[in-house]
Amino acid sequence: MATGALDGPVPAAAPRGPRVLDLLDKAIDAQSPLVRKNIARARQRNPEATPAQVIRNLERMYVSALTGTGAAVGGTAAAPGIGTGVALALSAGEALSSLELSALYALSIAEVHGVPIDELERRRTIVMGIMLGGTGSTTISKVAERTGQHWGRQVVAKVPVETLRQINKILGRNFVTKYGTKQGIIVLGRVAPFGIGAVIGGGANAALATLTVRAGRRAFGPPPTSWHA
Repeated sequence: MATGALDGPVPAAAPRGPRVLDLLDKAIDAQSPLVRKNIARARQRNPEATPAQVIRNLERMYVSALTGTGAAVGGTAAAPGIGTGVALALSAGEALSSLELSALYALSIAEVHGVPIDELERRRTIVMGIMLGGTGSTTISKVAERTGQHWGRQVVAKVPVETLRQINKILGRNFVTKYGTKQGIIVLGRVAPFGIGAVIGGGANAALATLTVRAGRRAFGPPPTSWHA
C-alpha cells in the first residue's frame, strides 16, 4: 500500500534489469496491433497526405502525448491530499505508458517506411535502437557488420533474425542501463511538490520525445515519396 512518506514501498517506480525489459516487451506486444490505426489517425484530416506529412503528424502526436503524461503525473504531487507515495505509484504506471507511446511511435514510423515489423525480434530492434539513439545505431551497425546510414532500412529489414537476436541482447543491456537510470531521475523529479513536478515531468518527457524523434529520422532517413503497397 502506497504512503506519503519518502521511505514508502516504491521500488517499482524505477524498474531495473529484467523488469525494464519485461515492460518493454509488454509495451511492444500491446502497441503492435495499433500501428495501422495510429497511422490512420495521423492521416485523418487529410487522407491524401504524403508519407512525409504523416510522419510529421506522428512526431507531433508522440511528443504531445509523452509531454502530457509526464506533466499530468508530476502535477499530482501538488494536489491537496496527494502524497509523495501516490505520485510515485502513478509514476510507475506512467513508465509503462511512456514505453507504450515510444513503441507505438517507432513501429508506426517503420510501417510508413515499409520496414517489416512482423517478427518480434525486428520490433525489438526498432524500438530499442531508436530509444537508445546514437548508442543503438552504433551497436546495430557493428554487430550486423554493415556500414552506412539509416540502419532501420539497411539492417532491420534485411539481416537474418538470428543476427537481430544477437543485436537485441546487447541493446537490451544498454537499454536497462540507460532507461532505468534516466527514468529513475525523472520519477524523482516528478514528485517534487508545489507544481515543480509538473514542470519537470513534462519538460523531461518532452526532451526525451524530441531525442527519440531525431533518432527515428536518423534510423530511417528521408520519408518515401509514395505509399508502399
